[in-house]
Amino acid sequence: MLAFGPVPSRRLGRSIGINNIPPKICSYSCIYCQLGRSLNMSVERMKFYEPERILRDVKKKIKGAERNNEHIDYLTFVPDGEPTLDLNLGVEIRMLKNLGIKIAVITNSSLIWREDVRRDLELADWVSVKIDSVDEKAYRRINRPHPSLKLADIMGGIVKFSERYKGELVTESMLVKGVNDKEGYFKALADFLRTIRLSKAYISIPTRPTAEGVKPPDEETINLAYQILSCRVKNTEYLIGYEGNSFAFTGNIKEDILSITAVHPMREEAVREFLKKADGKWDVIEELVREGKLIKTSHEGKNFYVRRFGRRQVQNV
Repeated sequence: MLAFGPVPSRRLGRSIGINNIPPKICSYSCIYCQLGRSLNMSVERMKFYEPERILRDVKKKIKGAERNNEHIDYLTFVPDGEPTLDLNLGVEIRMLKNLGIKIAVITNSSLIWREDVRRDLELADWVSVKIDSVDEKAYRRINRPHPSLKLADIMGGIVKFSERYKGELVTESMLVKGVNDKEGYFKALADFLRTIRLSKAYISIPTRPTAEGVKPPDEETINLAYQILSCRVKNTEYLIGYEGNSFAFTGNIKEDILSITAVHPMREEAVREFLKKADGKWDVIEELVREGKLIKTSHEGKNFYVRRFGRRQVQNV
């Protein structure tokens, strides 16, 4: 089967994933990839699976979801390799759109400098583009791209795509300890992101064991990244995979605090205001800190509370 799910996604609700690329055929060999090094490094678009087969597999998944009364928000191209390597991507999106469900594509952006790739992506309703660093050395160290790829071309392609794209565009930046986790990297990334017409900028970290054992930065560094990006880019959020109900008061104060702080840091006064509305006491926060689920950090003289990142699983999409 080339389709899987539906699976939960904080970004996309309930999503059926589409695996339109054979395993580990990719233009990158990222150091944080859970699957290890790419088996076949490529930048050449080619045909992999017949679009009719993808359509057939997706229809089967939709029927199964309907039998179980499961709602589907998106059909998402999120394969084990880079989805834009698929020469049939545009054809597949057009075919799937006839099913009446929104289409999403999660791409590493490596081929977005190509006009034909941008045209295919423009057909989707929601596109996530990866940009882990705008520093050439850090980019090559973290993404280990195909030798022919140039970061400047990719950045230019992202800008061009954002100028024409009518759907919802988000960016995702993976931060790795000791690689792209310095203040200067955050400022340069933020300056670039502010030139893009985007709906949201996500900060992500490795939260599952990676094939090469890389580690996420500590919570204080993640908070610094958030503060720098959010000052320059609207709607900056974490993407760290906590499964709670973001921003919602559900009646369980602990779960709600952890859910919100997994999306972005909460200033101390915001936490106190939340507790006041929820009729809760500060003892709850102190308990979460003692349990190691919440961490207190600071930025420019203000105290923040951040969800501790260790021992947590990411969403599937």
